[in-house]
This record gives sequence, structure tokens and C-alpha cells, in this order.
Amino acid sequence: MRIIAELPHPECKISLFNMNQKYIIKFEQGTLEQSYKLSELDLTGGGANEIFQILDEEFIATVVERFKAMRVDFSKAYKRQQF
Repeated sequence: MRIIAELPHPECKISLFNMNQKYIIKFEQGTLEQSYKLSELDLTGGGANEIFQILDEEFIATVVERFKAMRVDFSKAYKRQQF
């Protein structure tokens, strides 16, 4: 797997990888991460630029909200194990 691009964003780290004819888009925020996979065949040939067009602010906002929900879910699970 090789990294081909990073997209700067103030709320999370966004990295684009290429492996086995797939693009992997990875979002990281602290200890949490989300990833999405796209086949190269599903794109029209624009590569990283085409993927970055898909990652508009509306989509990134949903990713950030999902991070908040993930953090709450994990915190609740962790607290259940403490008692």
C-alpha cells in the first residue's frame, strides 16, 4: 500500500492510498479512523483529483460527526467494562 496524496483539513487527517487497483481513503482523528475503498474501475480516470472532488465539505462533515458518535460509543463500552 502506498500513499499517493494527503488532503489538509482542520478536523481530521485525510490520506489517499493505492493498493491492488483500489483507492483507500483514510480519515483519522486522534485514536479513531474511518476508511473507504473505491475500485479504480469505478472512476473515470481522474485519479486523486477525482476522489478529492467526491470528498466535498458535506461528506467530510458527516465523517466528523461519525467520529463524534464513534467516540461516544467507545466511551460507553469502555465504561461498562470498568464496573
